[in-house]
Amino acid sequence: MKKWGKLSLGMLLAVGLLAGCGNNNDNAASTDNTAGNTGAAATKTLTLGTSADFPPYEFHKVIDGKDTIVGFDIDIAKDIAADMGAELVIKDLPFDSLLNELSSGRVDMVISGLSPTEERKKAVDLSDIYYKAEQAVVVREADKDKFATMDSLKGAKIGVQTGSIQEEIAKGIIGAQLTSLGKISEIVLQLNSNRVDASIMEGPVAKSFVKNVEGLVITDAKPEVEDDGYVIGVKKGNTELLNQVNTTLTRLNSEGKIDEYVAAASELAESE
Repeated sequence: MKKWGKLSLGMLLAVGLLAGCGNNNDNAASTDNTAGNTGAAATKTLTLGTSADFPPYEFHKVIDGKDTIVGFDIDIAKDIAADMGAELVIKDLPFDSLLNELSSGRVDMVISGLSPTEERKKAVDLSDIYYKAEQAVVVREADKDKFATMDSLKGAKIGVQTGSIQEEIAKGIIGAQLTSLGKISEIVLQLNSNRVDASIMEGPVAKSFVKNVEGLVITDAKPEVEDDGYVIGVKKGNTELLNQVNTTLTRLNSEGKIDEYVAAASELAESE
């Protein structure tokens, strides 16, 4: 496959609009987004809620001419569905609506770089931790030295994803002026248009955008946060599904599959 190269602001906007289109229509499982038995005997479905603007976790990619949701979270979801003998159906939703969709039963599980906060534990049941990563601060290249420490972000305009752990980190920065948006691509547009000074992102997500968007860099600033890692959410009381999720995660970790999925998804996010 060809390499992306650097994206212009206009191209980034187009990508953001493409991702946004997924929020208006359920991305039903196809040959690219299914797992398990899809023959005539298949009757069970597993509906995944995710916010597909979080490379390399979950993101939109045109594959064989078709807009497809991919990423290592999606690979994990496919394994869970396969172990259940179920067909995976993916719903691309705003991040801050995922837990409501889960509690209402409109999705069966949520995988989307979800941190196990106390508030979330009260609302839904959470799986074992399947991945840990650092947080990062992204700025325009010209401001790399200006925002080289967390202390230098005091009073800055900071873009973060609504409902994310990064939003909570930013709220703890003295005098910070927050711009909270539903999509990471929208935050990147804010950075490129000088509407915000910096953004706090998940480490692998930040690396993906920096490699593919002209003029952005990761600074030396290190957000201090207790890294509990990432989990999968299921509806409160759905013990059967939670047990299956944890069984699959245990298998994937023992086989080293998750690290393989992370590497493959990261490479896919950088390719065209």
